[in-house]
Amino acid sequence: MKWQDRQVLVTGAGGFIGSHLVDELLQRGADVTAFVHYNARNDWGMLEDRYTDATPHLKVIAGDVTDSLFVKKAVADKEYIFHLAALIGIPYSYVAPESYVNTNIKGTLNVMQACIDEGVTRVVHTSTSEVYGTAQYTPIDEKHPLQGQSPYSASKIGGDKIAESFYCSFGLPVTTIRPFNTFGPRQSTRAVIPTIITQALTSNKVKLGSLTPVRDLTYVADTVSGFIKFAESKKTIGKTVNTGTGRGVTIGELAETIIRKVNPKAKIVCEQKRVRPEKSEVMQLLSDNRLANELAGWQPAYTLEDGLGLTIGWMKEHIASYKTGVYTV
Repeated sequence: MKWQDRQVLVTGAGGFIGSHLVDELLQRGADVTAFVHYNARNDWGMLEDRYTDATPHLKVIAGDVTDSLFVKKAVADKEYIFHLAALIGIPYSYVAPESYVNTNIKGTLNVMQACIDEGVTRVVHTSTSEVYGTAQYTPIDEKHPLQGQSPYSASKIGGDKIAESFYCSFGLPVTTIRPFNTFGPRQSTRAVIPTIITQALTSNKVKLGSLTPVRDLTYVADTVSGFIKFAESKKTIGKTVNTGTGRGVTIGELAETIIRKVNPKAKIVCEQKRVRPEKSEVMQLLSDNRLANELAGWQPAYTLEDGLGLTIGWMKEHIASYKTGVYTV
């Protein structure tokens, strides 16, 4: 499929994955409307300082997915919708759960309803591997039970089910992509890899929570490739599909790997405020990605080592933009 001149809307375009998806769509020649979260500074998030009002084929709009009228106007005349707008920090969901329900469930409802009303060609809705909770078996396929072990994961389950219901009830051509832990340049320190890298670059102490949970870490270019391939494949319509590498690593092993690359003098310190409540911690996430390959020909192209090298290199150049001494919830 050619993306040249396709009318595309990306919600959450100012976020980590969203900004990389905008990059890829523009490179492919799409006409992209980037929906960023409104703020009084007119800050475009991770699109800031990289694009301007004069950038060809890009229009940036600022609003809120909880406003159904704004969402409807944003969706109008678009062919392809990539819905990434969400509140994502798990620790913050412990202190502000209602905001997660509003954004992740109501916001998704608004997007799906607007897509039905406007007759869009395709929708890709963004889930998360956190909806699986601690694995009951591995590798985790799409049939694994869903477990809301945090307000964040519960809200994402709700959003996923809204998307599913609009396919079943109204025939909306929607695919739900379920990425396992994505990492790469521009990611904030609310995620573990930037947390480790930025601390190791600026200190001999790397403060972390639990070291034993296992994560399946996917480089952002591979996740973006999943969005594109799923939008292009008719076989993925009405499906929820994992994107992950199928390789697991503990947080402790990950930290040791990064420290060896960045600052061998650094030591790991377990800090209690970073530890999730026992019943909320997800102990093991390991993807079964066979369905993604079967339906859309997707498979990861980057190893963990490849991705870490690219991410560390970028963060070394941009370390001044991080608040390295602050725990980001």
